[in-house]
Amino acid sequence: MTLHVSVVIPCFRVRLHILDLLATIGPEVASVFVIDDACPDGTGDLVLAECRDPRVTVVRHAVNQGVGGAVMTGYRFALAAGADVIARLDGDGQMDPSLIPRFVAPIAEGRADYAKGNRFFNIEDVKGMPFARIFGNAALSFLSKMSSGYWRIFDPNNGYTAISAELASNLPLNKIARRYFFESDILFRMGTLGAVVQDIPMAAIYQDEVSGLKISNVFPAFLSGHLRNYGKRIFYEYFLRGFSIASMELVVGLVMLVFGVAFGVAHWAESVRTGVPATAGTVILSALPTTLGVQLLLSFLAYDSGADGALALSRSMPRQRLPIPQDSIHSVSSCRPAT
Repeated sequence: MTLHVSVVIPCFRVRLHILDLLATIGPEVASVFVIDDACPDGTGDLVLAECRDPRVTVVRHAVNQGVGGAVMTGYRFALAAGADVIARLDGDGQMDPSLIPRFVAPIAEGRADYAKGNRFFNIEDVKGMPFARIFGNAALSFLSKMSSGYWRIFDPNNGYTAISAELASNLPLNKIARRYFFESDILFRMGTLGAVVQDIPMAAIYQDEVSGLKISNVFPAFLSGHLRNYGKRIFYEYFLRGFSIASMELVVGLVMLVFGVAFGVAHWAESVRTGVPATAGTVILSALPTTLGVQLLLSFLAYDSGADGALALSRSMPRQRLPIPQDSIHSVSSCRPAT
């Protein structure tokens, strides 16, 4: 059975790079969906005018929906076309299309449901990166690990991905964030389904493109989004869907830590006010629950970080039919083959 691989390319101001990118997509890909996200530079028009690859379909959004909205539109069209695996490339030329088979392989072999790039795997690639980029990505990676439960992955905002059709069709696409938080939010949604995610080592291709993502601007929004998702994940996994020893460690650890710190601070403040040192018993009554609380929470984190899924779900998940919301689509056009 031949695997139908689709490629989704969200486009916004990538006019200078899109044609070169399309020209390098190999024969292993059966269909390509260029999602013109109301691009002011007319990227979709350029593709229709210059591209002669019959695999390419240009979908224009009526209004800009953000990178997440564009990718989810692409998922819907790829699923309607019968895709088995859907790869996502950005249109700015930073992602090498020759790596697509490497991303598809773990899904085709049933080892993963979702594959994503990791630009930080090879130390030689990291050496040339600015420290601010490395530090910012490390901070965002930790938050993403925490909120999604995928503690073994890195580089969560890497847009080079591949997803099984079964997993894509079972995701709540209408609930996933549509802007820059998209990559992190989709990992959280996958985590709630227990999907298996695998990192794929890769090197980014940096040219003259200008990134619209500035970590200093998005970090507060990312922090609040990750904390919200973390709270949801912990409630879903440890209290709603199941209750285990890890749930007890979390509850008892939090209670003991809060009590120990509150008790200690209150008596420290009283000692400062009165000038009378706290007794040894008071110190122990604060230090003991604080220490035990920290130990229980560390034990919970150790359990949580080792709870990644081991078996891919795609072969056991039913493939759902997803409607395409026509009110968000301006037009759909296929490229004319070369004559």
